[in-house]
Amino acid sequence: MHTVRLFSTLLFALPVAAFAQPSSSDPTGASAQGDVSVTIYNDNLALIQDVRQIAIPSGVSKIEFPDVSAQIRPETLSFAADGASIVEQNFDFDLLSPAKLMEKAVGKTVTIVRTNPATGAEVREQAKVLGVNGGTVLQIGSRIEVLRDDGLPVRVIFDRVPANLRARPTLSVTVDSARAGTRPAAIRYLTPGLGWSADYVALFDAKAGRIDVQGWITLTNNSGTAYDNARTLLVAGSVNQGGSARYTPVRRTNIRAAGTETAAREQLGDFYLYPLAARTTIAERQTKQVSFLDVQAVPAEAGYAYDNAWLGSSDEPQSARSVVTFSTSRTGGLGDALPAGTVRFYMKDASGAPQFIGENSVDHTPMGSELALSTGGAFDVKVKPVVEQRERLSPAKWRSHMRYDLTNAKADPVTVELTQSGLDFIYDDTRIVNESQPSRRVNSNAARWTVTVPANGTATVTAVFETRY
Repeated sequence: MHTVRLFSTLLFALPVAAFAQPSSSDPTGASAQGDVSVTIYNDNLALIQDVRQIAIPSGVSKIEFPDVSAQIRPETLSFAADGASIVEQNFDFDLLSPAKLMEKAVGKTVTIVRTNPATGAEVREQAKVLGVNGGTVLQIGSRIEVLRDDGLPVRVIFDRVPANLRARPTLSVTVDSARAGTRPAAIRYLTPGLGWSADYVALFDAKAGRIDVQGWITLTNNSGTAYDNARTLLVAGSVNQGGSARYTPVRRTNIRAAGTETAAREQLGDFYLYPLAARTTIAERQTKQVSFLDVQAVPAEAGYAYDNAWLGSSDEPQSARSVVTFSTSRTGGLGDALPAGTVRFYMKDASGAPQFIGENSVDHTPMGSELALSTGGAFDVKVKPVVEQRERLSPAKWRSHMRYDLTNAKADPVTVELTQSGLDFIYDDTRIVNESQPSRRVNSNAARWTVTVPANGTATVTAVFETRY
């Protein structure tokens, strides 16, 4: 830690001749990239395609491509130039920094310059760098000295930049060319460090029963390199990586019913494509947002939901979840396929100012789907589940009596979707032998009642279950 802190604050001086390198290694120079195309996937992966005009001599020679991704996956590289074939490739990922300079100087001689803060007089000494493990150890003449970070003015002068230190990430390719001449040379590779997601801003008008939705593509670059004036294409979907399918645990998608409509967007296999309309520069360590969806007055409905675990019983009422339901269909919906992302809901207060009321996530959603997104716990709508009685009918059969008390402190009636889950907790032969109102079996594990609770009122649902537990 001392080495990094010390040499990030010191002034390093090198003779002018040490900087007589190709301009592509100058960190302040223009990018050496050519015609760049960037295809970005959701899972921290991007495909970079870069076509540069390169003077290639006849025979075997080495071509350098600075300004590639600092996280390039070299094994994915593809090189193409007319009349030239690749022989060997190397990726130099050691980037020029004070700490790296000192690390590469181990075993070599540098010049230490100390300045007397009182007189301004400089003292120069030749020093051999013995090690930089947790601090810099020097041999100066016959003495061994640890270079301290004591705030005194100190400079370290190097006579050159090591050949394997680069100001920018650089790919070098050895090629065998049948002829000499300048021609397009294309490289294509995969890299992590670039990713994107969708963010949605939804303004919900519960009284009017409608919602305005604006969709944003949020693009992030942490690959270690900027991409100048790049054609950018975003791919919505999860591509397989690692050579085999990865297990993805089942997660809540908030899709109540999957749509069957095809969106009017370009597709690549089973993925939807979202191209940026114009070329753009994707700067390193930058987050960029581009609008891709803007829809007003889409029908939407406010509701409530409560999910109870098997034999779930509570001494106190629990908040139901506030839920907003809307469609992505062409008619009466958002009219588009939605890439995975976060939906943030807003609602206008009495003064007309939009206020944040909650957020939730959506998975990749086909057009024509019905979405039900929870925005948080309801203040005025409560549910109290109670196990009233458990009877053992036989060694292999039980009867459970459940009661659900629902309350509504709002001035308007509300609808609560009450779900009892865990019906196949051990065995899947659970039966509802009696219930105060009809339920709908969602699946073998859950039954659901749609309960209307009057304004400033209560409602009760009872059910009797027979199980083998």
